Amino acid sequence: MESSAERRLKAIQSHLVPATDDRSLSLIRSNPTAGEFVQGQGFSVVLPEKLQTGKWNVYRSARSPLKLVTRFPDHPEIGTLHDNFEHAVQTFQDYKYLGSRIRVDGTVGEYKWMTYGEVGTARTAIGSGLHYYGLQLGARVGLYFINRPEWMIVDHACSAYAYTSVPLYDTLGPDAVKYIVNHADVQAIFCVPTTLNTLLTFLSEIPSVRLIVVVGGIDEHLPSLPSTTGMKLLSYTRLLSQGRSSMQPFCPPRPEDIATICYTSGTTGTPKGVVLSHANLIASVAGMTLAIKFYPSDIYISYLPLAHIYERANQITSAYYGVAVGFYQGDNLKLMDDLVTLRPTIFSSVPRLYNRIYAGITNAVQTSGILKQRLFNAAYNSKKQAVMNGRKPSPMWDRLVFNKIKDKLGGRVRLMTSGASPLSPDVMEFLRVCFGCQVMEGYGMTETSCVISSMDDSDNLTGHVGSPNPACEVKLVDVPEMSYTSEDKPHPRGEICVRGPIIFEGYYKDEVQTKEVIDDDGWLHTGDIGLWLPGGRLKIIDRKKNIFKLAQGEYIAPEKIENVYAKCKFIAQCFVYGDSFNSSLVAVVCVEPDVLKEWASSEGIKYENLEQLCNDPRARAAVLAEMDAVGREAQLRGFEFAKAVTLIVEPFTIENGLLTPTFKIKRPQAKAYFVKAISDMYNELSTSDPASQKSL
Repeated sequence: MESSAERRLKAIQSHLVPATDDRSLSLIRSNPTAGEFVQGQGFSVVLPEKLQTGKWNVYRSARSPLKLVTRFPDHPEIGTLHDNFEHAVQTFQDYKYLGSRIRVDGTVGEYKWMTYGEVGTARTAIGSGLHYYGLQLGARVGLYFINRPEWMIVDHACSAYAYTSVPLYDTLGPDAVKYIVNHADVQAIFCVPTTLNTLLTFLSEIPSVRLIVVVGGIDEHLPSLPSTTGMKLLSYTRLLSQGRSSMQPFCPPRPEDIATICYTSGTTGTPKGVVLSHANLIASVAGMTLAIKFYPSDIYISYLPLAHIYERANQITSAYYGVAVGFYQGDNLKLMDDLVTLRPTIFSSVPRLYNRIYAGITNAVQTSGILKQRLFNAAYNSKKQAVMNGRKPSPMWDRLVFNKIKDKLGGRVRLMTSGASPLSPDVMEFLRVCFGCQVMEGYGMTETSCVISSMDDSDNLTGHVGSPNPACEVKLVDVPEMSYTSEDKPHPRGEICVRGPIIFEGYYKDEVQTKEVIDDDGWLHTGDIGLWLPGGRLKIIDRKKNIFKLAQGEYIAPEKIENVYAKCKFIAQCFVYGDSFNSSLVAVVCVEPDVLKEWASSEGIKYENLEQLCNDPRARAAVLAEMDAVGREAQLRGFEFAKAVTLIVEPFTIENGLLTPTFKIKRPQAKAYFVKAISDMYNELSTSDPASQKSL
């Protein structure tokens, strides 16, 4: 028989979240007395949209069910990015912070580091230098170059002196840069010699700019500007020394002040300026610290564009925890060399790169001979069973097989994160097994200051994007025209809507578009379609905007199909097309050259160049057969299979106008670019087999 004391203890414990750290003891789990307001779902809790009368359809993180997070629980005094970095400078003064590889005699050497204290001093000097040149509170400062230590120093300077940073992708064309600079009334621009050349082509058309600072430039080599422009042009080192000789006290911003205006490239139309306050960014990162921990011993590699919110949020988190941040050389082709040298513990990336890692390893295994292939499969299956069942796998498999794979990323990665687009469940499982580390997928937008939801570290299920960030709440709204409703069985479905302190202030100078996405109750309508899996996990299943109908009336979500085909070994990139005049899909595939050449060699096919091989009907048939196999494995529906394929050598890039800076396909532009190939494929389908144009 239980004693009354034991029963009381059990009753108390049943009302508490299992203790993972001291702070979690203060989080109350839903219980009979609070059941009127909260229903537990494991990773999420469900609340009614309106008390007493509302539908039970609002999901929050189970880590903070009764109150949305707005500040760091351990440091509620941090309300701005300036507060966050000041906390880092004071706490981690002598710790390594920003590192880059230095050239010695023309070769790239080891990483050279600046400490948090040194970066803090440089930040004060740059901010003072901007003040010296007359920039007033709230002035817009453009950052027009790729990731390097100076980017972060300038960003910290903006926060310390209440300036607003305006990141500019270095890959943006002159028209987009000109548009953003004028639209945001940018007064100072930091650039590098290559991006300076772009600016020089339209100096007279950006009248708001008063100061251009060249990072990595030498004053004697800088061109002289006509006095009529009224602009000053100087090097970063000169601004630094001028600031040092006239240091100014900080002018700290308030939490509600604008921290940054991030222009989203968008797949169509002109860029939109997403206005994010200091409070937005702090809430977003603070919410995530309940789910994920970094440490001062961690090393993070920075290569995702700093102009993108994913990388910005990672940088804010890194500073809060005192993480060392090493920058890549600026060349994606040399990234693997940077990884081996830096040996990071945290690796954030996008599915595009993870798919390439997956394809590279699987292809190497398939061509390594039967014995090595069997060894890999035995190791993989054994380790997978252990990982999925929460057991510790045998270290023997790492020594025999997986340590060589881990070494590709430096050998020390303990956490991988994925965002920007959906990661295939197979690829996620593969990464978890091969690298033996935590792999977390998240979902977010610039308009939500980054993370809307992320996977829990204890969750072995793949194919979803986790539960809500503790700093926001999520609901699904019916989309009747696409037959998605909250009443759908077995899972509620609908458009993902988000509300909370992470929601942006609005689009800069664009009230109309702001009202199109934020409703009267403060819900941001994302345009993504989701469903709720058991446990309160969110799964992205569709996109409201990029949907099209085939002739038979079936709705197609091309991005979903492209993500499936991305696992095909022949495919580097893929564009799936269909329309209401045709009843089947076609695809344009940018090939993996080495894989296609290897296949041709094994088949004894002779060719003069890769273009000729791409045009060979046998190559097209082989790629289509592989795509069909991958599609069947992913259980695509009959009408979701591409029925014809065009193979190309030239990749989809930002430069040729087919990709956004976040590597999403610009669909209208791709349609126009490949109009002849699309037409030829449909003609071929209709003449070769008219029946193939009928939907299955």
